[in-house]
Amino acid sequence: MITSSQAHTSSTNVFVQVAIPSPLRRLFDYLPPKNYSSENTSTTIKSGTRALVSFGRRQLIGIIVSTSNNSPVSADKLKPIMKILDEEPVIPEEVMQLCQWVSSYYHYSLGETLIQAIPKTLRQGKPLPVYTTTTWSLLQPLSENQQQLKRAHKQLATVQLLNSSENLSLSAENLKNAGVGKSTLKALSEKGLIVAHETKTKQKKFTDQLTIETEQAFTLNHEQQIALNTLSEQFHHYNPMVLDGITGSGKTEVYLQAITTALKENKQSLVLIPEIGLTPQTLGRFKKRFNTPVICLHSGLSDSERLSGWHQALNETAGIIITTRSGVFTPLPNLGLIIVDEEHDNSYKQQDTLRYNARDLAIYRAKQVNCPIILGSATPSLETFHNATSGRFKHLTLRQRAGQARPPQMELLDMRRENQKNGLALTLISRIANQLTDGNQVIVFLNRRGYAPSVICHDCGTVVDCHHCDAHMTIHRRPPRMHCHHCDFQIPIPNLCQSCKSTNIQPAGQGTEKSEQSLTQLFPNYPVIRIDRDSTRKKNSLDSILNTINTGKPCILLGTQMLAKGHHFPGVTLVIILNADAGLFSSDFRGLERTGQLIMQVSGRAGRGNKEGQVVIQTYNPQHTILQTLITNNYTQLLETLLTERKALKLPPFEHLAMVRAESANSKDCERLLQAARHLIELYTPSSDFQILGPIPAPMERKQGRFRWQLLSKSSQRSTLHKTINILLQYLENKKIPRHIRWSIDVDPQDMS
Repeated sequence: MITSSQAHTSSTNVFVQVAIPSPLRRLFDYLPPKNYSSENTSTTIKSGTRALVSFGRRQLIGIIVSTSNNSPVSADKLKPIMKILDEEPVIPEEVMQLCQWVSSYYHYSLGETLIQAIPKTLRQGKPLPVYTTTTWSLLQPLSENQQQLKRAHKQLATVQLLNSSENLSLSAENLKNAGVGKSTLKALSEKGLIVAHETKTKQKKFTDQLTIETEQAFTLNHEQQIALNTLSEQFHHYNPMVLDGITGSGKTEVYLQAITTALKENKQSLVLIPEIGLTPQTLGRFKKRFNTPVICLHSGLSDSERLSGWHQALNETAGIIITTRSGVFTPLPNLGLIIVDEEHDNSYKQQDTLRYNARDLAIYRAKQVNCPIILGSATPSLETFHNATSGRFKHLTLRQRAGQARPPQMELLDMRRENQKNGLALTLISRIANQLTDGNQVIVFLNRRGYAPSVICHDCGTVVDCHHCDAHMTIHRRPPRMHCHHCDFQIPIPNLCQSCKSTNIQPAGQGTEKSEQSLTQLFPNYPVIRIDRDSTRKKNSLDSILNTINTGKPCILLGTQMLAKGHHFPGVTLVIILNADAGLFSSDFRGLERTGQLIMQVSGRAGRGNKEGQVVIQTYNPQHTILQTLITNNYTQLLETLLTERKALKLPPFEHLAMVRAESANSKDCERLLQAARHLIELYTPSSDFQILGPIPAPMERKQGRFRWQLLSKSSQRSTLHKTINILLQYLENKKIPRHIRWSIDVDPQDMS
């Protein structure tokens, strides 16, 4: 709110508080539009509607938050709202409260939070969709038309159809169902024989067209039934449950039957998934099971498609909403169940602008509307596992695979004793061949895209680095280029060393493109299907690849972590993990947790059908505790070990973090700003329960041509942490920081790079 020493009160004036999409963390007061009348109900100002306002020299779309009879600014100094764009709120009260909590918890502008909660089309000031029904009417009796349509058989048949109908009219849908094409209607319209009428219609609510199941549900095993019963017993209450089930244990079937319970109660269900790539198989399975409108919301849709789906959720046309991270803000007036699949996935955390965690927002939202929430994963995050084992969340386990499937046999392959070719142990070549010959599919996992991670001069040792980042450039062959995966900078592949001008420069290491080349040479009679960000860039390309895999024909699936995200490949019997050591020595304290999750998720793709699965992990560190634990298929033991370490080191989930980041073209600017911030924190937060680390350069200090520094705050009490952030924000917002220095605050940071 704009501050002033004295509030101005008026019995006649109404002041409107508008949230503006700007970094300023306050509301702005406006006068109502000039056509406003407090006695005219048609001009009622409602919270959650969009308003076109003048803000400085710009015109912006803001969100009306509230109205009042007083303002810190006198009415003669306030501008009127130019136009209110909606009759009804686009942000219902429940979503408004969610956004207010998000704004407070993540210390982010309410205006920018609210604007992210609506589709891009609405942010641009465009109207909500209007749904109409087209009706075609006959203008003249059939007898007067018959002669001139003597040779136009389709047109004559259409006129006869209209002539025999009530009021000489039929809806466009009925005409289409009768086989009447658009060209026929257009021809009759141009002859002046028929006319179209558009009528506004309301879409049917999902409860008006509810049959629920079209496919028979599977019979649940004992563990699955316990999970479903636990949900059903507490269905009308906030009931956070962790569904901790090994890969292939039938978590999705529990989700589906939980949604059936919600639909029987005439409630909507919100299903969060981490990646766009999972939407085709998830949507397909849900549509096959339920005879109720199911919509998908994700960034791969066009603006109009996203708006349509969002509006169907708001209008209760859709009963099931499947969405990625940003869909957690979707308005659902009749929300009764929330499911967060693969809750451990880091994709739920937004890493720029509003740095929220969609999983945590989903938990807050479930508590807000008093409904159950299921957090499902084969590899729960340490935070969720701790909440489950400490009794804060209900802990439900699924330890057996669904049907006849069994967990895969896992083994470590000591690469110190193995001969290899292009990163693949020679002893594995025959094992791959045997599986393919038997008609099975094989996964080769390499979490590194491109042809090779670097190019090195064999004379002087120079590596080709990015001009803008502290990172090596990756070589790609299709199309040929050197590519920085951090800033997208690209250059042609060099022929000479930039330092010594030698021509003896060679790719070092290998990525998925090089492995694809090698595997194609080794197994020319079988397709090698590469799945990474490069091979799936085109729209629907991933769908096409998955359809090919699901034919069940023998092939080699080669890919990055995209392969690990919940896909069901019943034909896969062998999984080979290359370069498993990459995450064992990370500087990030979450490195071991994420490595364990990735290995277990990839391994879980094997043996999901009727045949036994095998997993081979190539490693140079076979005695590493993490790997030794994982090959016993005991992820719970790994979590318990890591929790003990985290507690000793006072790290999450036992302590809470907030990261202040600064970046500039000058490294010293960042250091000075964060050093001043540290001094301020030390002055105002003398608590022994508070620790400051830094400022220090980020692990990758230079990115996109800018230097990056970090200041980390840590406390066992969230209240202490947020109090400190508020003090710091007041300092940073009031200090005249040069524009070339950017700063941000990340509460509960996931990416420490």
